[in-house]
Amino acid sequence: MGILQTLITYLTAHPLPLKSASTSAHLASYAPHFLASSEATKDTQETWYIYEQLLLASLRTSDDSSARLCLQRLGDRFGADSPRIRALTGLYDEAVAVTPSDLDEILKRYTALLRDDPTNVAIEKRRIALLSSLNRPEEAISALTKLLAHSPTDAESWAHLASLYRSQGLYAQSAFCLEEVLLIHPNAYNIHARLGETAFIAGPADAEQLADAVRYFCRSVELCEWHLRGWYGLRFATDAILASPTVIAKIGMKRRMIEALNAKATERLVEIVRRATAGEEGWTGFEAAEVQAAGELIAVEQPVR
Repeated sequence: MGILQTLITYLTAHPLPLKSASTSAHLASYAPHFLASSEATKDTQETWYIYEQLLLASLRTSDDSSARLCLQRLGDRFGADSPRIRALTGLYDEAVAVTPSDLDEILKRYTALLRDDPTNVAIEKRRIALLSSLNRPEEAISALTKLLAHSPTDAESWAHLASLYRSQGLYAQSAFCLEEVLLIHPNAYNIHARLGETAFIAGPADAEQLADAVRYFCRSVELCEWHLRGWYGLRFATDAILASPTVIAKIGMKRRMIEALNAKATERLVEIVRRATAGEEGWTGFEAAEVQAAGELIAVEQPVR
């Protein structure tokens, strides 16, 4: 099998390679071999998609030379002034920047590009991401709000705005943004889990918030049977409910139902932790930190009933 087909097969099996450090590193390891191969000259949609994925993975693993070569070839093919290539160039420049002043210069460049072309959404998103990384959340929130006024079906921007609101302790606003994501992608199980987390953080001792958290977590694992964060959140939320007779009295759910959900969440977490820790085939895609946290949670004694 040629390197091109190997990469296509890998990206088919791992459609979101940047989601974890291990898949990013594995993908990036192919970059030098691919760039030196004759297959890298093929002018196909798959080839250029691979170039972009290798660029992103190489940046994440600090292989700046491979990333630069990927960017150069993409620019040669599609033009350095195309909106997408300009955004990727900005991403590369951000990754290799050394000082805060370097990042400030990149931010100024984004602002200048947007003055010339206010419709360049890719550059606007890079500008917002850079504002976030520079710890300027108020400016990032303002920019995202304006962007969403013109692109209300941009689920990625709604999710980013939800994250920014949550970082500022604005949980009601964050939940609203996540609900907007669900209007666009109603079966996004990870967003249901995130809503559950947001409800729990907003009111860890509030009966209504805890009831909402349980419902969101339940929907999350209904849509994705082995979603670790969904089961983790369900166990955590039901633990909190069972530890407080006052909450149980207000929550509008029977105690035996909460106990059953708690037991089911524990059962699923035990299996996930066992099989992921053993490295069983098909169980290696979980984040190591999440598996560790789940293991610690199920090791804790059940709260006194």
